[in-house]
Amino acid sequence: MNFLRKILFPLAFLYWLITFIRNWLYDKGIFKSSSFDIPIIAVGNLSVGGTGKTPQIEYLIRLLSDKYKVAVLSRGYKRTTEGFILADKNATASSIGDEPFQFYSKFPNIQVAVDANRKNGIENLLQLSNKPDVILLDDAFQHRKVKAGFYILLTAYDDLFCDDYILPFGNLRESSSGKKRADMIIVTKCPNDLSEIAQQKIREKLKVKQQVFFTTIQYDDFVFGNDSQLLVSEIQSEGKVLVAGIAKPKLFFDFLKNESDETLVFPDHHHFSKQDCEQILAKANGREIITTEKDFVRLNGLLPKEQLFYLPIKSAFLNTNIDKTIEDYVGQSTRNS
Repeated sequence: MNFLRKILFPLAFLYWLITFIRNWLYDKGIFKSSSFDIPIIAVGNLSVGGTGKTPQIEYLIRLLSDKYKVAVLSRGYKRTTEGFILADKNATASSIGDEPFQFYSKFPNIQVAVDANRKNGIENLLQLSNKPDVILLDDAFQHRKVKAGFYILLTAYDDLFCDDYILPFGNLRESSSGKKRADMIIVTKCPNDLSEIAQQKIREKLKVKQQVFFTTIQYDDFVFGNDSQLLVSEIQSEGKVLVAGIAKPKLFFDFLKNESDETLVFPDHHHFSKQDCEQILAKANGREIITTEKDFVRLNGLLPKEQLFYLPIKSAFLNTNIDKTIEDYVGQSTRNS
């Protein structure tokens, strides 16, 4: 793979040129961005996945939904439908995408919608009789047809954008200069004991003027199935099968795995086939099957419910959090609307 990427270096320059010109045209106002009289928070990254957008969106939902009517608008990656869809009781992981379906299932008091055209999606949300007070755009840092009011840029602790290169030589969707559009930057998936000195070194390495925050993954004490739950401390020592179809499953495996466990890795957002399920069941041989929350919404109903469990995660901030900054932005925006 590394050899192949070196061969593709000339294509990376072409890709950089295309994205540079596109961003320049938006920056100069030649390509138009639409703004809306409602607080809109866009969460995204410069790289291709694996930075922890879903836990960060969920953090914002928990922060805001008690006080405001919150809507989450996603593209609905790999869904089988097209156009604008507002999630309802008929929604499935297939019809709206696994992450939006996770939001819809987990937070019944919010609105969840999907539309590849975020401008059209926002317009549809604002036409609802029960229109939202604030909209969270999931994975929309490069969607410049819409001008959000606040941009949160995520970068993973072990894969900082300043250490990466543009596609296809590296994993960046655009040049790291895109960081200037962010209102704040969050370094995700940090060690729990990351010191203030280490945090400051990362800030210096990123070379940004914005506030930089640091989060870690916080695991639940239980894994959950449809009808039961198990203590993590007990299953960590038991033999089981771990299944992941996410961009970077290493932390998930490291947290749960012991020497007797079997692991199965599938592509990100993978649609599990009958053959996949047969393979998983053969590996499990009657043992518990533990998967990520995002994978559970796609595997639920395909595997025996008495065997299938998922491990919830949350984004937890180190030292200081973003609550006041976000609440100030949303509060000021809603007062002015």
